Amino acid sequence: MQVPILSGCFGPKIRGMCRVIQQETMLDIADNSGVKSALCIRVLGKSGSRGKFTRPVASVGDVVCVAIKKSMPSCQLDDKKVHKCVIIRTKSPIRRADGSYVRFDSNAAVMIDGDGNPIGTRIFGAVARELREKNYMKIISLASEVV
Repeated sequence: MQVPILSGCFGPKIRGMCRVIQQETMLDIADNSGVKSALCIRVLGKSGSRGKFTRPVASVGDVVCVAIKKSMPSCQLDDKKVHKCVIIRTKSPIRRADGSYVRFDSNAAVMIDGDGNPIGTRIFGAVARELREKNYMKIISLASEVV
C-alpha cells in the first residue's frame, strides 16, 4: 500500500501546492459504518486566497464535509444529510519532517461524529502517522497498521 517517493510533487499543482482533496473529490470510506464512497462537499477550516484561482485543499488529518454516494443497505447513516469525515490516506505524496515522502493507492476517509470520534468500530487498511499529531488517537488505535 505504501509507495516510496524520492522527489517532489507529481501531477497538477495549484500555485506551488500539490493537489490533495478538494471539492467534488470522491473518497473511499475505510470503516464499517456502512458507507462505501462519498463526495467531498466542503473542506472545513481552510479558505482559498482572495483574487487568485485557488481552492481550499485538505490533506491527511483534515476534516471535510461529505455527501454519501454509495452505501450498504444496513447503513446506519442517512444518505440525504451532510456528514463529516477525516482524511486518512491520500494519493498525493505527504512530505515528512525527515525528508521522506509517503503516498497511498487511494483517497480514503473515516466517518466521524460531532465530537470527532469515529462512527465505525473497525478501520480497514493503513493509516498515516500524521493523524497522531492531530489528536485522532481513537482512529489510530482502531487501525490495523500505522504507516
